Amino acid sequence: MKTKITFYRKQLGITQEELAEQVEVTRQTIISLEQGKYNPSLELAYKITKALNKKRVEEVFVLK
Repeated sequence: MKTKITFYRKQLGITQEELAEQVEVTRQTIISLEQGKYNPSLELAYKITKALNKKRVEEVFVLK
C-alpha cells in the first residue's frame, strides 16, 4: 500500500516520533508505513488520517 504519510507529516513539520506518539504506535511502525512495508489496521489508518489533519483515509492511503 502506498501512503502520503511522509508528505503530509513534513507539511505539518512533525517528526516520525511525534506522529507515532499521537497515534500510539512505535516510530518503527511509522517508518514501515512510510516505506510501504506495513499495512495498517483500519483503526490505525483513521488515527493517522486524523493526526495529519485530513478528512478521508483515501487522502493518505492509496491502494496499489
